[in-house]
Amino acid sequence: MAQMDIVTKRIYDDAAKRDGHRVLVDRLWPRGVSKDDARLDDWCKELAPSDDLRTWFDHDADKFDEFAKKYKKELNDCDDKLDELVDIAKDKRVTLLYGAKDEEHNQAVVLKEVLCERG
Repeated sequence: MAQMDIVTKRIYDDAAKRDGHRVLVDRLWPRGVSKDDARLDDWCKELAPSDDLRTWFDHDADKFDEFAKKYKKELNDCDDKLDELVDIAKDKRVTLLYGAKDEEHNQAVVLKEVLCERG
């Protein structure tokens, strides 16, 4: 089985060549980031948490475990897109980009876990 290379990174950090395939996984465009600066290969709004889940979570670290469970359930409807990212990650690095300030408690962390489990 091919080894996958998936990392997470804030969209506000500078883009780098080593990022590989850059994918924004937020439903909303991050404030203050131009399309040029983002240097995206893909914007997977369909892989972002639903508006209801995002609003409920509100980046509260105490709710993260429950958020992760609910978010993984939502991702069950996204097989094609998840498989597409897994395939890309077998060939080159996939960088999951997010806007949240908390680097440990956000959807990209959960999404990376889901992708790694699929790969």
